[in-house]
Amino acid sequence: MPYSDFDIKKVKSVFNLDIIEHESLFSNAEDIEISDSLSEILKQNVPLALAIGTEKASSELIIINILLELKRKLNISFFSGIDFNVDKEKGLNGYCDFILSKSPEQLFLDVPVIAVVEAKNERIVSGLGQCIAEMIAAKIYNQREGRVMSSIYGAVTTGHAWKFLKLQEQIVYIDIEDYYIKNPQKIVGILMNMIETSAVQENADA
Repeated sequence: MPYSDFDIKKVKSVFNLDIIEHESLFSNAEDIEISDSLSEILKQNVPLALAIGTEKASSELIIINILLELKRKLNISFFSGIDFNVDKEKGLNGYCDFILSKSPEQLFLDVPVIAVVEAKNERIVSGLGQCIAEMIAAKIYNQREGRVMSSIYGAVTTGHAWKFLKLQEQIVYIDIEDYYIKNPQKIVGILMNMIETSAVQENADA
């Protein structure tokens, strides 16, 4: 069963998770000034992506540019459409839309910390189960590599709207807030906060 087969009800049951969805997780994350190039790209691309209205358009015109901005600001790597087979018996296999790693190594995946899933049919809720399954896989992957990460993060996005998640132990926190591409500084700020918090956590646990 690939990641995309999980909805939120199934992933909760299979992995015995508690879901908390009434907390504001990242509203206090600092807005980060974005580059002039990203600002201009989004000015041109967002209206086009919304007009086309497909996952492919959102991915190519919006999401990838947000992640490239993140890579420019931090010494990280990210992977698109990566085959991430962690535990086939548990259904933790298949392709991930995007995986962000706090490692700069781009030739292979090392220390995945954020899973980013494109929402299906422009509905955020449709991607939550898949995103949580990928977060669980990232946690297991890191444990096998001897990397202790107390939190794994996730995002589900239509390109226009973004929903952020956090996995700690057996608890999944789904941010009550939605964030929108009209404020890319906040979206980039939250993603940077996730990466930086992950680095601090690993150093503390080392």
